[in-house]
Amino acid sequence: AVCLMLLGAQAAGDAHFKLLEPASWLVASDRGDPQKAAPCGGDNKDKGTPSNIVGKAVGGQKVHIRVLETVYHPGHYRVALAVNSRDELPPDPVTTTRETEKGPRSIWAVIQSPPQKPVLADGLFPHYTKPSGPMNWETDVELPNINCKKCTLQIVQWMAEHGYNNPGGYTYHHCADLEITADPSKPHDTGWGATATKAN
Repeated sequence: AVCLMLLGAQAAGDAHFKLLEPASWLVASDRGDPQKAAPCGGDNKDKGTPSNIVGKAVGGQKVHIRVLETVYHPGHYRVALAVNSRDELPPDPVTTTRETEKGPRSIWAVIQSPPQKPVLADGLFPHYTKPSGPMNWETDVELPNINCKKCTLQIVQWMAEHGYNNPGGYTYHHCADLEITADPSKPHDTGWGATATKAN
């Protein structure tokens, strides 16, 4: 693992992002709330309303991910996949902090390079100063070649120069439910489970 040093200008307030693609498993506000609680959003006051959307994807191929950062904060994003249970999703990024008069504040986080299962991609969209235009980030991430009736694709944002949130720590969370159908022309990725059921 390598450490990404996020040394941008200190920003005030909480960051927020909205998962635009694939569709979120929760109904989200314009700012993307509720999104603090691990592993898939909600918070202490609002656990969120399920959207009941299950997207379709092909195993062994790339899924398009698009997020809109609705409130700027320096940091980066990570993508992970749970096959049988959301308990399979990784802990939030390990964070180093510094002490301030208002409590701990995040300095940097560990990035997996290369990513290790169940993480599919890490250190995405690193940014340290506020962009001049819309903060619309997108990329393609390859899925394992499996059959899965209801996997959970998790997209999280880790924030630098941020106080500790309860819940969520230094990370915001969104998830999408996906039905993945294996590409028959490619070998199955048995390390993920040849046939998965669902992530609860």
